Parts: sequence; structure tokens; C-alpha cells
Amino acid sequence: MAINELRSISTFIQAAELGSLRKAALALNISPQAASKALAQLEEHLNARLFHRTTRVMSLTDAGQRLLDDVQPALMGMQRALQNARMARDEFAGPLRIAGPRTTFQPILWRLVEEFCERYPGIQPDVLLDDRVGNWVEDRVDVGFRLGPSPHEGVIARKLFPLQLLICGAPAYFERHGVPDSLGALASHRCSAFRHPGTGKVAPWHVKLDEQVVDQPVVPAICSNDEVFELQAVLAGKVLGQLAGVTAAPYIRAGQLVPILVDHMPEYASYFVYFGSRTSQPARARAFIDLAVQRLTENSEYVLSSKELLGGRREPRGSASRAKLSAKSKRGES
Repeated sequence: MAINELRSISTFIQAAELGSLRKAALALNISPQAASKALAQLEEHLNARLFHRTTRVMSLTDAGQRLLDDVQPALMGMQRALQNARMARDEFAGPLRIAGPRTTFQPILWRLVEEFCERYPGIQPDVLLDDRVGNWVEDRVDVGFRLGPSPHEGVIARKLFPLQLLICGAPAYFERHGVPDSLGALASHRCSAFRHPGTGKVAPWHVKLDEQVVDQPVVPAICSNDEVFELQAVLAGKVLGQLAGVTAAPYIRAGQLVPILVDHMPEYASYFVYFGSRTSQPARARAFIDLAVQRLTENSEYVLSSKELLGGRREPRGSASRAKLSAKSKRGES
């Protein structure tokens, strides 16, 4: 229904109920001239006179009474539906559709959802985890998380924290195979590779070289489409891996993994939270976005500091022994 028809019918009903076009205009918050025009348009459209008018009184014609009987229940139902929609927009209950990458982000997202549901028990999270970049509209997403820039127009993005891509290994691996001292030395080491679940392609390692981010080819000793499986292989000391900082950080801090070649860690991408216009969002979506920004923006738990990265730097195997021998020779020791 065109908006002028809706206004005309609303004006007609108000005038019939209040007995005055001026009172109808006041109730609808429009001018008397606009109310008169709306009613005239309706009568012209129907080719029927709806009111008997005198200088003081308005009364319905037979055609007007029949129209009122027919349209009033429908209009009242529509008004109730609109009111219910406004109430649903402002309440902290109901479904909340959240999308995010499966790889690297599951533990982070769960902690957010858990805290949010404790605050608002009436929320029903509907979480879609997928490494593909989906369609925001078709997937009916309220709040989304992604790596890199927004894939669609019409959404707003807030940066949360950078993605660190760390080449690392377990101490057991370095004891057995030594520590590569350059990117070129990786060719003689056992490396893991990640097969992208969406495309099926093996993802290259990304490294910084001469201030540029380039692909680093590796011959995978182990290949998997699951980040947890790859992490277990690296923790077991079977391979070196390039892992996301959010995944590797707790193990590096615990001494179970050691980052290497940190000078080649790329500034590759960042995590973002995406959402539509704040003015049209349900209150529950706005509250979840606020919580995500509060908990995740530049969160040091998910980003290793320079001190933490360099504190775990390992010398190539044999270099420590050579340093000891050099020191002895300088002192004249045999």
C-alpha cells in the first residue's frame, strides 16, 4: 500500500472516531490542510463521498460507514504489529544471529557469547561459524566477525585486534632438528600447512620480507584443514607451524612453543566486528557489539608483545657451543 493511501485511511478513521477533521489532524500530528487533502484523495480514489459535512458536524455516509467497518480492524491489527516490532527491537530477548570464522576464533567467540548470555538469559544465540566470506543479507546476520576489510557495502566495521602469524615450534623439535636461522633454511625443516576448509587449497605461509608481505613456500610434512590438529602436531614437536597469535599465545607464554624468525612476522590483517546501522538494530545486537568492543579491542591476551616474542628467541643449534668455545679461546683456556 502506498504511503499516501495509508495516510488517507488513517485520516478517515480518526475523523470518523473523533467527529472532526481538525481533531484528526491533531491526533495524527499533521496539519489540517494535509488532513483535508488526504481525505479528499481517498474520496476521489474511491469515487464515493464518505462524510456529510456541515460547518460544525461531520457524519459518515453509508459508504463511509461500510468502509470504516471493513478497514478499522485491519488497521488496528497493523498498528499492533508495528508496536510489537518496536517492542521487539528494544527488548533483551529473542534470537541473535552471529557469524564468525571457524578457524582461530571459536574460543574467543564462545567466551563472549557465554558472558552475554549470563547477562541476558532471554537471548538465544544462533551462531554460524564458517571460514568462507558469506553474504551478510542472505545469512540474516545481526553481528559478524571477520579478518580483513569488510566484504560487503552497507555494513560498519570496528577494528578489534591484529592477527599475528607466528612461525613457531616446540622445544623438542628444536632439540631434535635445530633452529632455522633464515627463511631459506625452512626448506630443510619439517613444516605443517593448513588446507583451507572452504576452498580446499593449501594456504602458503605469509612472511614479511623487505617490508612487504610475501608468500613463503613450504613443503608440508603434515597438512590439515583443522587448526586444532595442526596445533597438536606442532606441540608434539613433529613439525614447525605458522599459527595465529590468538592460538599460539597461551602456549608461548607457558613455554610449550617458541616463536622463531619473528623479524619476518607480517602485519597481515586484523579482526573486525561488523554490523549494520545502529539506528535500526535490535537492542540485544547493540549490547553484544558493545561487549565485543569492550572485551576484544587491543586485548593483550590475544596479542603477544615484542618482549614476549623476542624473549623466546632461540639460537640456531650449535651456535651456543661455538660461542662458548670462542669465549674460552679468548681467555686462553684449552
